[in-house]
Amino acid sequence: MIKLKTKLCLFSLIIIVLFSTTSFAQTVKIKLIETSDVHGAIFPYDFQNDTTTNSSLAQVHTYVNGERRKADQEVILLDNGDIIQGDPAVYYFNYEDTVSKHLYADVMNMMGYDAATIGNHDVETGHPVYDRFRNQLTFPWLAANAVKTSNNEPYFEPYTILEKKGVKIAVLGLITPAIPNWLPAHIWEGIVFEDMIESAKKWVAIIEEKETPDLLIGLFHSGVDYTYGTVTADTYKNENASQLVAKNVPGFDVVFVGHDHAAWNFNVANTAGDSVLILGPLSRAKTVAVANITMEFNEETGNWNKINSS
Repeated sequence: MIKLKTKLCLFSLIIIVLFSTTSFAQTVKIKLIETSDVHGAIFPYDFQNDTTTNSSLAQVHTYVNGERRKADQEVILLDNGDIIQGDPAVYYFNYEDTVSKHLYADVMNMMGYDAATIGNHDVETGHPVYDRFRNQLTFPWLAANAVKTSNNEPYFEPYTILEKKGVKIAVLGLITPAIPNWLPAHIWEGIVFEDMIESAKKWVAIIEEKETPDLLIGLFHSGVDYTYGTVTADTYKNENASQLVAKNVPGFDVVFVGHDHAAWNFNVANTAGDSVLILGPLSRAKTVAVANITMEFNEETGNWNKINSS
């Protein structure tokens, strides 16, 4: 009987040792959801034509909440600009009721956005509006290439760092630099809009050295077609430089685009030979752009590696 008990104890010990020494790969699934060019469409209603619509941030909120309830993934919600222009309700809180908290700041805060980039139509509202709106947000409003004329520092936050189950994600925001072509100078007084490629090279180097992120996400209020109009890939301060940045500035895993109101989903190779996923949604919350990324932890190196993205 004693021998049997001894054998059972030894067997149990072996099982414990086997389980304790077996290596299980730690993976984290991250879903990034982007809205862009919402233009005030927070309600599924067209107030100008007095009709219902089938697209708004209300529908996006329902979708995002459903994704957040899934236990097997981490959700990041991003907006890519042009939110506070284009609807009677947003006009009211921009210019009529300037005392109450801005309704659209309340909505975006309630939805749990993690970060956003400012768009040219947000700038169009004027300093009093976009400065007040930014101060009421509970998440960063980004634009690394919008710099102060006084000291050459970013007027908005250049990037933000998010962490999901140990995975460190950097989000760099850029805005189209063509704003001076459309808007009078007093609207953007004190700001210079730098070339997106130059700014991206500068800030990617800073982020990689200072933050060492596991993922680098571009959130660019700028379109894909860099030949739109009469320009070329070599045009300085190209209005639609998102694809050019993805190709010419190594480091990005995903680049979310906006400004052109078009849906995009394709990959490009950057100058280092790495694949970069480019995504963009339709305007007025008709669609969202979604990136699904799986990260795996390497115990030997202590690093997270991207093993899948789509």
